[in-house]
Amino acid sequence: MTTLHRTTSTVTPTAVPAGYRIAELDDVADRAATIELDKWAFAFELTPEDDAVAVWELEPGRTVGVWDERDAGAPRLAAVHSSFAFTLPVPGGERLPTAGLTWVGVHPGHRRRGLARAMLTTHLARSIERGEVLSALYAAETGIYGRYGYGVATQHARLTVGRGAQLRDVPGADELVVELDRLDPARHGEAIQRVHTAVDRPGWIHRDTEALRAGHLLDWPSARRDAERVSVALVRTLDGEPRGYALFRRQGKWSDAGVPEGIVKLRESVALDAPAARALWGTLTDLDLMASVETAALPVDDALLHLLTDLRGAKVRILDDVWIRLLDVPAALSARRYQAPVDVVLEVRDELVPANAGRWHLRGGPEGATAEPTPDAADLVLDVADLASAYLGGTSLAALAAAGRVEERTPGRLAPTATAFGWPVAPVNSWGF
Repeated sequence: MTTLHRTTSTVTPTAVPAGYRIAELDDVADRAATIELDKWAFAFELTPEDDAVAVWELEPGRTVGVWDERDAGAPRLAAVHSSFAFTLPVPGGERLPTAGLTWVGVHPGHRRRGLARAMLTTHLARSIERGEVLSALYAAETGIYGRYGYGVATQHARLTVGRGAQLRDVPGADELVVELDRLDPARHGEAIQRVHTAVDRPGWIHRDTEALRAGHLLDWPSARRDAERVSVALVRTLDGEPRGYALFRRQGKWSDAGVPEGIVKLRESVALDAPAARALWGTLTDLDLMASVETAALPVDDALLHLLTDLRGAKVRILDDVWIRLLDVPAALSARRYQAPVDVVLEVRDELVPANAGRWHLRGGPEGATAEPTPDAADLVLDVADLASAYLGGTSLAALAAAGRVEERTPGRLAPTATAFGWPVAPVNSWGF
């Protein structure tokens, strides 16, 4: 287990304007106000049916709000954010304490007053004080988080594949059984959890709490209006061991001429090896009355892209996935493994976390690494957000340099460092939070 470095200085949170107060929210007493604020921020309303089954996923002690107290008799919540206590796997397999930032919202009547900056700097400070090495998020608006040191660390692929798409044969696939059933958390939850936690990928966050697992398996009643209930395709060996699964709905559609044009819409799919992937996708692409399959988020190196004999016949989109922020640069650099020897001085710019800024001598390889402060001249110079983008091995430092986001001060140092930072398995996370 790596000994984690603790930053010696922290973030100075931005103050809220006069008449506002920022404070930790009570998980019970402030729950209704938190939910109401979230509805305002993200412009949604739960139906009575949805409200009856909704799961409260937020963890006590990790939600912070900004109160508008200008009307002393009736303070109102003007902004909110929360975080999950995750552990995020990095190249080499170590799982680092990570603050999963979520529910970031400002009431539309309180925008442009610095409330978001006050919340995000408070989040960074609290996360560092808890000893969390990383912060991770999904960005509702991509233009915001780079200003706070977050970079896109993983990407995912989404495919639309036609029914009957030709897939390559895989030995062992015909020895597996694919069970199709209506999703029942009581009967299927344990198998789904076993498969999900068996995946070995950087960025792959587990659903470690009962609330997160329950929320992920929730079948929202309002989503059934245009489609069926959630179903599960569960791949098992002949002796019953789960090796893969998919959560999906079918949406029945017909052309004016009576031709079936149904769509299989996936919520999540996971396969632990090539036979399981072949069995799973062979089933999903051959369901009666369906014309296409729309995948959920897949790794950019997912088996499906290489099982298809005609990738041109599929519609493929690549989208940003998890954004991360390095809260403790030397701890993060020391914790991961590198696929080739690395010996480089990185100069990191970080305006918000002073302990990260400076020059770090990184030495390491496949067996481990160290990152120590150094007065030596920098070989490469980059912002902490760009270091975050390369950190999980999914974005090349050389690609960032080509975009002007990494400066090579010592000729010849970029290529071997970019090679070392890469990783054979693409980082990804399979679910949003």
